[in-house]
Amino acid sequence: MRNISPSDLMPFLALARHLSFRRAADEIGCTPSALSHALKALEEKLDLRLFNRTTRSVALTEAGERLLARVAPAFRDIDDALDDLNNLRGAPVGRLRLNAARVSAKMVLLPVVARFLDAYPRISIEIVVEDDLVDVVSEGFDAGIRFGEVIAQDMIAVPIGSRQRSAIVAAPSFFERYPRPRAPEELKDLPCIGLRFESGRLYEWEFERGGIALSVEVNGPLVVGDQDLMVEAALLGAGIAYAFEDQVETHVAENRLVRVLEDWCPYYGGFHLYYPSRRQMPAALRAFVDFLKMANLRPQREPRDRFGSA
Repeated sequence: MRNISPSDLMPFLALARHLSFRRAADEIGCTPSALSHALKALEEKLDLRLFNRTTRSVALTEAGERLLARVAPAFRDIDDALDDLNNLRGAPVGRLRLNAARVSAKMVLLPVVARFLDAYPRISIEIVVEDDLVDVVSEGFDAGIRFGEVIAQDMIAVPIGSRQRSAIVAAPSFFERYPRPRAPEELKDLPCIGLRFESGRLYEWEFERGGIALSVEVNGPLVVGDQDLMVEAALLGAGIAYAFEDQVETHVAENRLVRVLEDWCPYYGGFHLYYPSRRQMPAALRAFVDFLKMANLRPQREPRDRFGSA
């Protein structure tokens, strides 16, 4: 086996994380073709195949899985050791890769990131938008942003932004043609705008009142893959939408949208930044977490109660 340097293993680690030539190439700053050649050269040096490749998928072989299990922790220790040197500087330096659902990126993450980058000009942040829940460790992210209810128990979670509440809305013109629902079950007989996740799952609308929780599988002629698009469709009178209160409060106040079933719309715990417990947290992530904790100490707007009173 010919000599192999740590730099030879970087393409392997990137592809093992993403199982996508395009995304792995983006991470290390090369083309998919260059990445493929680098991996082929590594496999020739090892005289072993590390990945099974087809036109549609990439998967680790047994040899690839064994190599990943041995070298990934070592490279993580190297990253921790280098990042620890940030403590010797006057201000942290580094790069953060964050994974967020589109709605959370727009509603809570971007406003915080803008203020954070102003306070820490030597840190850079990349935000990758994916609506499906991902494994931030295996995908090479420093942290993710999701609702607290869906975060794995072994993750550390820090609140980001205020509590959120759902809102069922439609255009005034819509309710000139259709009756206003008085109970969630009545939505089944009305044109609702569906939301389909990247996984293919169609979202069932969630409701709660007086300790009673239920989910409704809505129907309608329009299904979209983005919650902002859902709201836009509702503004055009295409149907009833399920949104977050903060997304639609201006439209409701200006009578472009009308809320219904408000007494069935629960509050959620809100979005959280989550990250794995590590022996040495990267300095850039530590700075961002501390920034969030300080922001959470500042007074925030008090949410209205579940029945819409002031």
